[in-house]
Amino acid sequence: MSDEVRVWIDQKLCTGDGLCTQYAPDVFEFGDDGLAYVKSAADGELLTSEGSQADVSDGLRLDVIDAADECPGNCIHVVRRDDGAEVAGPDAG
Repeated sequence: MSDEVRVWIDQKLCTGDGLCTQYAPDVFEFGDDGLAYVKSAADGELLTSEGSQADVSDGLRLDVIDAADECPGNCIHVVRRDDGAEVAGPDAG
């Protein structure tokens, strides 16, 4: 099983509290609408399309999982790259 993960945010549930941007500012950023979005690992571009996923580097994996666990909106989904299983977030088993 791989430790490599991807992350995405359900903006419909985002409360704009900003905890995610504090935990992992290299991964999360606010858009012009005041909601959090993920940023591309390749170039840091804000991915504002609904359901956009971003790869998470090994060094940021635990920060992203912490952000998902602490998110008041319960809107951050962290999934394994190899099988898509959710490891943190509202659908984590």
